[in-house]
Amino acid sequence: QVQLVESGGGLVQPGGSLRLSCAASGNIFSIYAMGWYRQAPGKQRELVAVSPSGGSTNYADSVKGRFTISRENAKNTVSLQMNSLKPEDTAVYYCNADVVYYSGPYRDRRRGPYWGQGTQVTVSS
Repeated sequence: QVQLVESGGGLVQPGGSLRLSCAASGNIFSIYAMGWYRQAPGKQRELVAVSPSGGSTNYADSVKGRFTISRENAKNTVSLQMNSLKPEDTAVYYCNADVVYYSGPYRDRRRGPYWGQGTQVTVSS
């Protein structure tokens, strides 16, 4: 019913930049928060940045001043500009959205979290 598709990961040297993008599609009525999480090998998934609808953005302390989240509500997209990348930023990055969507033959509105498939970011020289 709802799909999140990410793009933009890859290999970059320390100090470099990458931009991740995520587009939500499907039977969407509205989207509350959109954000990015990451999971490094052997570690739990952690919040990187979140953009609530109508609210201020929040960042993990480890990325403040280096990463910027931006959102286009009309297009149901969210991006993450990552600058001054460090080896410890290496992880699989996941897009997340809190979505109100239409379901069933009567188009009932339901709400739930959706995740993208993940995109690998590797910071290495």
